[in-house]
Amino acid sequence: MSSIVFFKYQGTGNDFILVDDRQGQFSKKDTKLIARLCDRKFGIGADGLICLQDHDQHDFTMLYYNADGRESSMCGNGGRCIVSFAQHLGLVEDTAIFEAVDGIHHARLFDNGQVSLQMKDVDHVNKVGNHLFTDTGSPHHVQLTDNVEHTDVVAMGRALRHDLYGEAGANINFVQPVTAATFKVRTYERGVEDETLSCGTGVTAVALAMHASQQTTAHEVTLQTPGGELRVEFDINPSGGYHNIWLTGAATQVFTGSIDV
Repeated sequence: MSSIVFFKYQGTGNDFILVDDRQGQFSKKDTKLIARLCDRKFGIGADGLICLQDHDQHDFTMLYYNADGRESSMCGNGGRCIVSFAQHLGLVEDTAIFEAVDGIHHARLFDNGQVSLQMKDVDHVNKVGNHLFTDTGSPHHVQLTDNVEHTDVVAMGRALRHDLYGEAGANINFVQPVTAATFKVRTYERGVEDETLSCGTGVTAVALAMHASQQTTAHEVTLQTPGGELRVEFDINPSGGYHNIWLTGAATQVFTGSIDV
């Protein structure tokens, strides 16, 4: 039996197991192990697991796994948490550059615990029927609702995730306008297969979708999630699409420990 040293982080309630894997010893292909570590009854409990690895040109590499144990697409809140983790390890100070599955990301760290993460450029926000769809590092369905608090996010999200998007699936976001530049958001996440308290790529998709559909004219949008508040800033490409997209919010270390496996 061996043990794994881990760090638990959360970003607006989206929680992750962080592992310092610079020595390359973590069993990253063991999906059953990762799923067990993320299990909230038999493991540590988390929405996902993130490995920090060395990078030959930048500060580090981010490897992200969903709670089901499978390697996944980009996670925005996880990206902010690993930047905070890298600062804790002494790898970065107030800025960071790292590589994730969707490419190179820049980040800024602030004294108040906030972390800003530059997201990938988005070329298109597509309107399909009564919803919008875009990819902000992960695929996102964005759907307006009059009362997000009373929306059955799990039942409706699960149905849309499977019936509309097939085996690959997509993340499903339900959105309610609050003010001209503020929106309430609840998200059903594939891989977790449940509602999460927050989703970083999800609120980024919502901010861009609300601008693309003329629900807002603001270039800085506030997103209220069940786990807390996030902010998305962006610039508009003259030919369409968005660039210089930044996701900002708190990223906090909750506890650290070791677990026998």
